[in-house]
Amino acid sequence: MSRTVAVVEIPSIGELDRQSGQLSQQLARALKRAIQRGELKAGDRLPSTRVLAAALGLSRGTVTLAYEQLIAEGFFQAERGAGTRVASDLTLPDKSPADRQRDSALPPLSARAQRFARAAGQISPMPAVPFAVSVPAGDTLPDDIWRRIGNRIRARGPGAPSGYGEPAGAPELREAIAEYVRKSRSVRCHAGQVIITSGTQQGLYLATQVLLEEEDKAWVEDPAYPGITSIFECHGRQQQMVRVPVDDAGLDVAEGIARCAEARAVFVTPSHQYPLGMPLSMARRSMLINWAKEHRAWIVEDDYDSELRYGGHPFPALQGLAPEQVIYLGTFSKILFPSLRLGYAVVPEGMVDAWRGARMLMDRHPPNADQYVLAHFMREGHLDRHIRRIRSVYAEKRSVLIAAIARFIPADLASVQPGDQGMHLLLWLRQDLDDRQVVRRALASGVSVRAISHMYADASRRPGLILGLGGFTGDAMEQAVRWLAAAIIAEAG
Repeated sequence: MSRTVAVVEIPSIGELDRQSGQLSQQLARALKRAIQRGELKAGDRLPSTRVLAAALGLSRGTVTLAYEQLIAEGFFQAERGAGTRVASDLTLPDKSPADRQRDSALPPLSARAQRFARAAGQISPMPAVPFAVSVPAGDTLPDDIWRRIGNRIRARGPGAPSGYGEPAGAPELREAIAEYVRKSRSVRCHAGQVIITSGTQQGLYLATQVLLEEEDKAWVEDPAYPGITSIFECHGRQQQMVRVPVDDAGLDVAEGIARCAEARAVFVTPSHQYPLGMPLSMARRSMLINWAKEHRAWIVEDDYDSELRYGGHPFPALQGLAPEQVIYLGTFSKILFPSLRLGYAVVPEGMVDAWRGARMLMDRHPPNADQYVLAHFMREGHLDRHIRRIRSVYAEKRSVLIAAIARFIPADLASVQPGDQGMHLLLWLRQDLDDRQVVRRALASGVSVRAISHMYADASRRPGLILGLGGFTGDAMEQAVRWLAAAIIAEAG
């Protein structure tokens, strides 16, 4: 077992008035303030009197007197051989009325800050309990292979710590991605068009910054992934969104044209609409591309869950049909693991420098080491084998979940949205049920589901729940369905 090195920080004391004297009492008061501000906490180890005296330019006797005073008052405790610590059982008195009034007088949150807070509530990670979305199944993680490649790459060569990297990402990874999307998704590009992102969320944000002026309109699906609607809302650009309804064939392109034919861009999930799950039909794809070409508009294609199709053949990416019109976004969060934080955008050649500049201003470049690990993981054929394996795993979990829902949840209260791909199921609720209340009831029982009503524009809300497939065994999923059924039944009264 590795040994933990104890590092004792010098507490923040502030200035001492050396002209007025009584330095030991001044130091004792300063240390008390550090405790009251939370800079020193119960059990924290303090520097020795010799070290603190040297740091503050005081005599050791002055510091010793301050420590002895605080030990006598119960703020510090000293143990032979263990040094001096803040008392482990120390409890501070409640704030005075004056302190509480001063806190309440702090400036209020701006309207933008409040919108950011709402966004955090909508897309924050869910507890790692059954049906949490984006929790990978343990038997799908590439742990051993990933670790071996990582140990090899990080120890030397380009994956080792170094200086700043290329804003667009590591060349080796960009080449591997260009080859991968060409073969698997019929995307037409070369490595120079690939921009590495920290996931689809960053790709969506960059697209709004690069593609749209403040007065430009953009189509956004209804319902939609909260990550895209929150970008517009948090930056005060709600008026730029034109919400376009989704039906069984995906985005209603004709309705989008009727509502705003002059839109500058469209944000769409054509492979697996989020949250409803259907693909965009071929007729709609053709209509969307024709509209974009005629109006010189951009299509931002979030290729969500395209790898996890369990029946039939997946549609090719829109990008391959109109590479000069489409910005293609992909991620490794779902097929590998979310904490990797690596995704990519494929952009038209004339936009590469704009995306590189916008990417650089956000966080300069993605972390280097995992980019090279992922590049080797892909080039050695591990990613293709991994995807084939997880399709089988998630197909089985999906079948178990659908069967459990049919067995335990009354059909008059909920029904499964048809679909044949993805890492989640959509469970529609009876129209009079409040999906947010069901979420709260379920969480109290140890089940984490996500409501979809807030993903709709206000005029067309419909209650439903998103159930993730990953992370738990069939037995655990069945028990979780029982608890979810109890929450739904209780909400129905």
